[in-house]
Amino acid sequence: MNPQMWLKALRIIPHVNKEEWQQLDLISKWLISTRAAVLIMTFISAAIAGILAFQDGKFNLLYWVLVALGLVLAHATNNLLNDMTDFARGVDQDNYYRSQYGPQPLVHGLMNKRQMFTYAAVTGLFALAAGLLLIWLRGGWTALFLGLGVFFVLFYTWPLKYIALGEIAVLVVWGPLMIGGGYYVIAGAWDWNVVIASLPYALGVTGVIFGKHIDKCEMDRAKRIFTLPVLLGEKASRFAVLGMLILQYLAVVYLVISGFFSWIMLVVFLALRAFRRIFPMFLAPKPDEKPADFPDVWPNYFVAAAFFHNREFGLWFMLGLIINAALKVWA
Repeated sequence: MNPQMWLKALRIIPHVNKEEWQQLDLISKWLISTRAAVLIMTFISAAIAGILAFQDGKFNLLYWVLVALGLVLAHATNNLLNDMTDFARGVDQDNYYRSQYGPQPLVHGLMNKRQMFTYAAVTGLFALAAGLLLIWLRGGWTALFLGLGVFFVLFYTWPLKYIALGEIAVLVVWGPLMIGGGYYVIAGAWDWNVVIASLPYALGVTGVIFGKHIDKCEMDRAKRIFTLPVLLGEKASRFAVLGMLILQYLAVVYLVISGFFSWIMLVVFLALRAFRRIFPMFLAPKPDEKPADFPDVWPNYFVAAAFFHNREFGLWFMLGLIINAALKVWA
């Protein structure tokens, strides 16, 4: 048992060699191999769905726990399948981007194919079990949302990411599917206002994946992985990310003006501190070498900047939602 490594793996993707890997406990290995540090984005989407259900007086703790557990485990399964698929297709070989910013279990010999498949299968079965239980408990459209979730888990890495649909898939999954669908399962009703309210956070997550694909744009182009940044080019993609981040704030303003959110949601503007910090980074190309004062996440650069802002925005967004819900419930 190594709680210190658990916490580290939830903050960053730790670099470990084979000898260090062999000394780790099962939980640490699972957290590192699933890239648990990014699973927080999925948990926040599940939390947003739960808060919106609570403010409408339709919160169900059991359903929310199953939704959150199923979504996080589905994301973890996708990350494992992503590494397995890219390894099988030879993408992660030759010091490819994925192998540089953190341990790729198959490339670095930390696990063999059978072990990796076991991790993915067990994680995926737990996610599926949560979904099937929700179908039994809630019924209705729950099976449709589960089916869509399975589709994106299985086919995001290939072919969606290869044909410039990966970024669009992320926007759909982290917004309408996770938050809109999560709200439906928890509250028992579909609400288009919830779908619109999901966009500020979903845009941030899409900005993160855009940043990641900008960072490895040249590598992806060489391997014929046609992400949107490969098609748009680095400069246009950098400005596209800035546009998405700005839209997060504008979407919140719209939701306040429309009356769906109270003025308290303007607390998200406190995240502008993070936006000001990363804004200059997106105005220039990625440096050839790691800047002296840059965190130890290189070659992550634009993705690290977008993730930093998304974490700040997401936390303020959730705080605003909690206060907003409390004001509505107690009014």
